This record gives sequence, C-alpha cells and structure tokens, in this order.
Amino acid sequence: MGAIKLSLFKDMLGADETLFKNPIALDYDYQPKLVPYRVLEQRTIVNCIKPLFQQRNGKNALVYGAPGVGKTVATKHIIRELEEETDEIIPVYINCWQKNTSYKIILELCEAIGYRFIQNKNTEELFRIVKNVLNKKAAVIVLDEIDKLDSLDILYNLLEDLYRKTIVLITNYKEWALNLDDRIKSRLTPEMIEFKAYNLFETRGILKERIKFAFIDGVWSDEAFNLVAKKTFELGDIRIGLHLLREAGQTAENASSRKVGVEHVSIAIKKIDEFSIKKSSELEDETKFILAIVKKNSGERIGELFKIYQKEGGKGVYKTFQRKIGKLAEGKFVSLQRIEGGAEGNTTLVKYSSNRSLKDF
Repeated sequence: MGAIKLSLFKDMLGADETLFKNPIALDYDYQPKLVPYRVLEQRTIVNCIKPLFQQRNGKNALVYGAPGVGKTVATKHIIRELEEETDEIIPVYINCWQKNTSYKIILELCEAIGYRFIQNKNTEELFRIVKNVLNKKAAVIVLDEIDKLDSLDILYNLLEDLYRKTIVLITNYKEWALNLDDRIKSRLTPEMIEFKAYNLFETRGILKERIKFAFIDGVWSDEAFNLVAKKTFELGDIRIGLHLLREAGQTAENASSRKVGVEHVSIAIKKIDEFSIKKSSELEDETKFILAIVKKNSGERIGELFKIYQKEGGKGVYKTFQRKIGKLAEGKFVSLQRIEGGAEGNTTLVKYSSNRSLKDF
C-alpha cells in the first residue's frame, strides 16, 4: 500500500517547495548581464555616444521597432555600463509614458543631477539649473516612448541648450519622426536604429536564458517550452513569452506539480486570449466614438475625419482628436499612412483594422 501512495504523490510539490528560483528574471525590465542578439544595435547607439568621450558633441538616435523586441532592455544596458565607465557623462533614462510633461521630465533631470531644491520653481527656472549643471559635463538622455509626451518643447530645449549630449529617442513607430516640426528635425538629425522582430532561434534563446535564471533546473518539459517559444514567435513579442513562462509556472505550482507541462502552458495561453478580447471592450466611450467614425470612413484623411467627428457631436479639439487616433493606432485598432506632398500638402490617412491578433496588444 505504501508503494502505491508513493507513486501517487511523488510528482506533487510539498507546501514549502517552489518551481521558481528567481521569478524577477521573468520581469521584462530585468537587466540580464548580456543582451542577446542585439550587439549590432547596441554598438550603433554606443557609436553615437562615443564623441562625448572625446569632448565633442554626440550624435542623436531614434530607436524604433515593434513592442517587445528589446529596445528598452538594450538601451538601459548601455546606460548601466555608462554609469560604471565614467563620471564625466551623466546618463538619464526617462519613460515618457510615466513622465509625459515637460515639468515631469525636468524633475527627473533634477533627480539625475542630485538637485533637491525644486519647491516653488517653475519649469523654466528648473531647466536653467539643469542646463548649467549638465553643460559642465556631458549627458546621454534616453526618452523612451517619446510619442507619449504631451509637448515636445522640452525636447527642443535639450537639443538647443545642451552643449555636449546624445539624445536617444525610443518609439514603436518610425513614422513618429515624420510628424516633427522643422525646428526639432533640423536639430535632431538622428541616427535611425531599427530593432527587428526576433526570429524563432533568437526567441528560443532568450526564453531559454530566462528559464535558466528564473526556474529550478529541469522543471520545464521540452514540449511545454516549445509551445511557449512557438506562441511567442508567432506574436512577435518577448514580453508575452515571459508572461507565459510565469503564468505556466504558477499554474503548475498551484496544481502541486513538480514539472511545467503542456497543460499548464495551454491554460496560460487561454488566459492571454481572454485578455485580448477584454482589451477591445475597455476603450473609453469617446475613443469608441472616434473608432466608429474611422470604421465608417476608413482610408480618409485625418483632417476630414475630424470634421466628421465635429459634425456628429464631438467636442474635443483637433490635438486631442489626433492623440486619440494615435492611441487607436498603438492598439492596432487603426493603421496610419503618412502621405507627403501632393495638392493638400502632408497628411495622414487613417484606416480601420479589421484583422487584429493577440500580438497587437
């Protein structure tokens, strides 16, 4: 009887046991010692920074590519190495989704230079202080998700008033740069650095490396890992793969299993599919209203869509309308096509996207 019991319970985890060694290694922001498959892109960014070491002005860079292809991780890795290399170059990383105004950007720069006396000072006063400190050295300023910034005035000020700097802008959309006004374009003149989607071999390599750090050795079956790698490659977003690894591991743990199997990965994939369905239903009413207009007038110019929006009762100003169209494009509810020149000058065509998959989230 004892032997039967042993065979029934041998694959069950004890109450104090876990499959995870270091779950933090599954966070997308986790900084591995090496960033695999991005050496060429990192080297290009480093070459933009290199003149700063020679007391010259650096080159600026626009880093672009789809979500989940390593843009942020690779750039943060460079920032970390720069911090260890020299005190003469001040590196600053700012996410513009979280810090989306000029004032918030300035506060981050104040933090970077160690300036604490920010009370009762406006943006202009604080920028003068930041500028004076940074101009005694050199600066590398990374503005991630730059397209989320409410106003580009701070970008103009950084480009115009800092003597020796490299400004690295990160965005999912190469087209974002086309909409910059000439005063910024002429000062930015960036090196364009594309991060392409990982191929299947690279996807497997990245996920394999994270498993090595995150899980106890030997808990993943080959079949389960292959399913995660295949799904991640199909969706083109490493962040989804990391999420699947975590979810499948937790599902296996909740079932007291000593192994992560195909059944646990399948449950994790199903949860993501359910999330993608909810995502489209969670748009705010105003954005749904705009999306309905685009659906009825797919392929129309953005200016014409705004006129239709106003006729149908829309109260927002053009800039707000434009921003909401941008949000819909980020979610792949619509696609944007920039048209330059022609009888009506530069414009953007907005098309309704009827075929949306999980990778679009």
